[in-house]
Amino acid sequence: MSLFVVIKFLHVLLAIIAVGFNATYGVWLARVARESVPTQSFVLHGIKRLDDWFANPAYVLLAVTGVTMVLLGEFRFTTFWIAGGIVLWAIAVALGFFVYTPMLRNQIHALESAGPESEDYKRHSANARFVGILLAVIVVVIVFLMVTKPTVS
Repeated sequence: MSLFVVIKFLHVLLAIIAVGFNATYGVWLARVARESVPTQSFVLHGIKRLDDWFANPAYVLLAVTGVTMVLLGEFRFTTFWIAGGIVLWAIAVALGFFVYTPMLRNQIHALESAGPESEDYKRHSANARFVGILLAVIVVVIVFLMVTKPTVS
């Protein structure tokens, strides 16, 4: 078994972890929307922990394994689907770390300080939902590029 295949396996595993965890957030948020504040807070804290400890580190390691595969393999960084994936990954990571994570933190704070019916909580929740959907679309496009490897003629 080659080093490239091992790195590729890790790359796919990390993608499953990152995308898989992220895909559950909407389900959890929809499921808990009508529950008590302590339950909503527990779920939001859980999502934040999953994001901070699993999904976000997996996205960082995806870059490491992706770059390693390019360096070991036959493709180049200028290959359309690789370059496109890198650009979209950078956008997604920036949005995730600098926009979504602070929004989630603000959403938790607003829930715990003002409650789920407050305008503050509703605003933070709507903003986090919008950014979460945007991130999901970006990630789906990245997965599409990595799986289909389209070429530009």
